[in-house]
Amino acid sequence: MTGTEFAQVQEQAQQTSAVAVEVDDLAVSYGSVIALDGLSLRIEAGTVFGLLGPNGAGKTTLVRVLSTLLRPNRGSARVLGNDVVRDPVSVRLTIGLAGQYAAVDEELTGRENLEMVGRLYRLSRAEARRRAAQVLDRFELTDAANRRVGTYSGGMRRRLDLAASLTGRPPVLLLDEPTTGLDPRSRQELWTILDELRDAGTTVLLTTQYLEEADRLAQRIAVIDHGKVIAEGTPAELKGSAGTDVLKVRLADPADLDAAVPLLADLAATGVADVDQEAGELTLRVARPDAAAEAVRRLDRQSLSVLVVQLTQPSLDDVFLSLTGHTATAIEGVSS
Repeated sequence: MTGTEFAQVQEQAQQTSAVAVEVDDLAVSYGSVIALDGLSLRIEAGTVFGLLGPNGAGKTTLVRVLSTLLRPNRGSARVLGNDVVRDPVSVRLTIGLAGQYAAVDEELTGRENLEMVGRLYRLSRAEARRRAAQVLDRFELTDAANRRVGTYSGGMRRRLDLAASLTGRPPVLLLDEPTTGLDPRSRQELWTILDELRDAGTTVLLTTQYLEEADRLAQRIAVIDHGKVIAEGTPAELKGSAGTDVLKVRLADPADLDAAVPLLADLAATGVADVDQEAGELTLRVARPDAAAEAVRRLDRQSLSVLVVQLTQPSLDDVFLSLTGHTATAIEGVSS
């Protein structure tokens, strides 16, 4: 396939697909371990779709299936209408991929890595050089462009890997925890780039452990746990599902928590209190507007000293806790 034909494939796929990614009843297992268990989702073209889940939930497995690196045991997956099993070549022509670990050649320079990726995307040598120079500048790697990648720091390799995923300007980007290992400035820069890509019509599947990242970037979010989608919606919809407000109460003496929990339990709109014994803090999802004042009154009547009472709107972390029973931190299991 020539460079012109390749560009036509990308353009046609981008223009004709209202749904960029379709996953139906996808199942993947590693021996006795089930990584994906009947997972289904739809990603609209030209949007950023966030995928949240703890380590072991199945996020990376899904990315590997969509990038044709892994065949599912059951179900189907299509990228811009192309089936990942029956037509993997067409899928690869229309995706960019950045995994959790930088996949760059340490023996080549940064520029050579990017030009090589451009050539794999069927770009001419001149166009590959031009694109490489653009993304090197975008990720502030121009000064190190002619150095061997083996001399790069971990953060620089990560930025180079992300740059490589953008070199071919693919209509669909699969980003598996792309900001892991980046400093705050580089993370903010990547967020800006993703905003620009979305505005230009690129579809992005973003897996992340950073809940604020999904909240900031994604138009729609799916929460997965144990290989299944357990909730999906806009960030506002998901936060609304966790309760109207979040009440945090910190006691002067952590030993008083055992007495405080039953006193406040009926204030919870859903579930039970999340107790941090070490900090002497409990968290409740509440619906009543006077929950903070009522909590203080009840604790004061029992002579339980309060340091802090805070009533806030729910965050995605609160959503995650209410849905899974744990926060979005690493848990035992297979690769995410």
